[in-house]
Amino acid sequence: MAHVRALFERSANLKKEVSEHHADVLVTMARALARSLNGGGKVLFCGNGGSAADAQHLAAELLIRLRPQADRIPLPALSLALDVSSLTACANDYDYDSYFERLVQALGRSGDVLVGISTSGRSMSVVRALRAARGKQMVTLGLLGGEGEPALSECDLALLVPSSETGRVQESHITAGHAMMELVEAFCCDYSI
Repeated sequence: MAHVRALFERSANLKKEVSEHHADVLVTMARALARSLNGGGKVLFCGNGGSAADAQHLAAELLIRLRPQADRIPLPALSLALDVSSLTACANDYDYDSYFERLVQALGRSGDVLVGISTSGRSMSVVRALRAARGKQMVTLGLLGGEGEPALSECDLALLVPSSETGRVQESHITAGHAMMELVEAFCCDYSI
């Protein structure tokens, strides 16, 4: 029981720190997402492991909706971690680190947004995707942890969760993601928050 309580306490304290010191970044990131969506752009998400699940989760919040009372139009978003055939072909024919990069090259357009999610900031597949997005004049956003680098250097805006504990960083990322998606619903679809 002590372990479970300590885990919840670390998670709550980290989220409190993020909310007190980084809420402004989340608002700015949400405004960047809304600008793109309101201008006809789309949002691409990428990440590995648990961050891939977060990428799918956040894309679904835009495509469908986050809040039940928000009966709104679908907003164009796509997780790049969905296609097992393309993923395994890329890993077999090239290498895994180029997978998200190739998808950004194929699907990304100027004015779109790429949200790269990495609990360490060191995921090369995410770093390469962010770099490719910059090359296409996309807006690059990061949900990062640890020191954040090298992904942080490829982001126009990023939330850097001040922890290297993977689970706690992921918990902060999904809370931050929900906050941003609620703001995007408000900015794009006139729903109050």
